[in-house]
Amino acid sequence: MMATTKNTSKEPVTLGEDDMTAIKQAIAEGRSLIEQGKTKVEASMAIYSAMKGYPQETVVSAMIDGSGLTPKGALTYWYNCRRKFMNDISSENIQK
Repeated sequence: MMATTKNTSKEPVTLGEDDMTAIKQAIAEGRSLIEQGKTKVEASMAIYSAMKGYPQETVVSAMIDGSGLTPKGALTYWYNCRRKFMNDISSENIQK
């Protein structure tokens, strides 16, 4: 039996000037929240909310810079933020 391999190569993402501005603003917002004494969770959620349409790798990198997380921690926070965001959307739809 021959093992199959999954093609995991990804195409590079090209970001425009507007994208770079949005990313920098999200990182600045995260840093600002941390400086105000807010938690890393709150800073990460703010970054996630501002960047929810961007690829995972881009959002995780912004969380590392903006919230002071490690790469593994940022990935965990990304999953948690995504789950919370999806739950919030689901409960809004149920209440309508």
